[in-house]
Amino acid sequence: MNQAQTVIKEKTVRTLVGKVVSDKRSKTITVLIERRTKHELYGKIVAKTSKYHAHDESNEYKNGDVVEISESRPISKTKAWVVTKLVQKAREV
Repeated sequence: MNQAQTVIKEKTVRTLVGKVVSDKRSKTITVLIERRTKHELYGKIVAKTSKYHAHDESNEYKNGDVVEISESRPISKTKAWVVTKLVQKAREV
């Protein structure tokens, strides 16, 4: 293989969009991801949820915010995601 044929592999990073449901811990938020899947047997569309702990270095995201998180190296025992951007700010009531 000569130098002109070198293959550059780009790392694919998983990203998810979800709602912040907890911001009580320092530099950590809990993000609820909801996805809709078809039930295997009955065919009904069912909402399935997952919670991920994400790193928030500056503690700027609050409950109700919609954020995008991306997978990263493990930061702690339960935290392997980092907040990349704010999609939508929570509405003030």
